[in-house]
Amino acid sequence: MLTLNGVGKRYSTGDRALNNIELTLPNGQVMALIGPSGAGKSTLIRCVNRLVEPSEGNIRLDGMELTSLSGQKLRQARRAMGMIFQEYALVDRLSVMENVLSGRLGYVGFWRSFARRYPQEAVAEAFRLLERVGLAHAMDKRADALSGGQRQRVGIARALLQSPKLLLVDEPTASLDPKTSRQIMRLIRELCAERGLAAIINIHDVALAQQFADRIVGLRAGEIVFDGPPSELTAEMLTTIYGEEEWDTTPEPLASETENVPSSAVTPRQAVNNVPPLAAGGAL
Repeated sequence: MLTLNGVGKRYSTGDRALNNIELTLPNGQVMALIGPSGAGKSTLIRCVNRLVEPSEGNIRLDGMELTSLSGQKLRQARRAMGMIFQEYALVDRLSVMENVLSGRLGYVGFWRSFARRYPQEAVAEAFRLLERVGLAHAMDKRADALSGGQRQRVGIARALLQSPKLLLVDEPTASLDPKTSRQIMRLIRELCAERGLAAIINIHDVALAQQFADRIVGLRAGEIVFDGPPSELTAEMLTTIYGEEEWDTTPEPLASETENVPSSAVTPRQAVNNVPPLAAGGAL
């Protein structure tokens, strides 16, 4: 379980990115962070794994106080938090397999990783993960030869090779087309369910958040203004989060884009009108 108590972040410029964030994320729950640009979504995720230092408050993962850790203890704690980046953060000149194996850097040490000497069980698990994300056939390709969707799948496999308890996902669909975006979000949700992982997903696409998250947290100006299930994300609440917009006229996705969507998913327009969500169809 992840808990954030009174977490805030003020930069040296005086700008406040987060203010008194109170959150509890149970094991196995997929939570989407939504909000306008500059609302603090990426900052919140980075405060959890200490890529950004919170100015106040405390963060605990399964009872471990993260904000007080440093050095080796912090590096060990980060093993439990798999990070999936918007821009993939792959090493282009390395192969797909080598990029996935870099997820074990926190375990094998610098010299063994420098020499690319990974334990056989790590290599076997990396191959299993590549099979699971549909990239076993590309294991020897260079990362710069992959499409955006494939690169994101490599990033997912790399994060899972850490054997994390928590996934921190920063804009996983920002550079992807609508179909690939749904495939990536569906894959993340399925993997969380299979492994009992909690996840925080920073995402701009409200419809994707509603379709694939168990819970939505809305941020505005560094504060939580909504925290609840997708079905409660009304037009009025979207206006509170983002400002004025004609949310009740948001177009619904094409039928081909709503296939295999969880039954709890709703589009913004459905949330406004309380229309039951579309039934799940065949695989995308």
